[in-house]
Amino acid sequence: MKSQALFHLALPVDDLAAAARFYGEVLGCSRGRESSRWIDWDFWGHQLVTHLVGPGEVPAAATNPVDGEAVPASHFGVILPWEQVEALEARLKDHLVPFVIEPTVRFAGRQGEQRTFFVRDPAGNHLEFKAFRNLDMLFATDGLDYP
Repeated sequence: MKSQALFHLALPVDDLAAAARFYGEVLGCSRGRESSRWIDWDFWGHQLVTHLVGPGEVPAAATNPVDGEAVPASHFGVILPWEQVEALEARLKDHLVPFVIEPTVRFAGRQGEQRTFFVRDPAGNHLEFKAFRNLDMLFATDGLDYP
């Protein structure tokens, strides 16, 4: 059996209870170990840790232009099957979570065609959720520059 590398990501939050509501109730991530200063989350099979920091200590995000959108340069997320991304979009809308970048299909008709959207957690950390039309094209290049 081939083992898959898993990522571990720790990020700052300025309200641990708000982070718990967002990651646990809104996104539906399972809670792992925790203390009064941090919580481990099962982020689609990966380990995400929300660490409590003081007010104003969460960094602001610069943006970078990608396919006509101002994409937050500092962000993280997960690549899911197309249907799961659509279901998550609906779940976020049900919880009235605003989209930083509305759900869209990026690079339509190209090798990297993907459905994507961005949201922010209560601390302002940007998350991207996406699905590739063809997952085999995750790292493919068609030799053209992407806008």
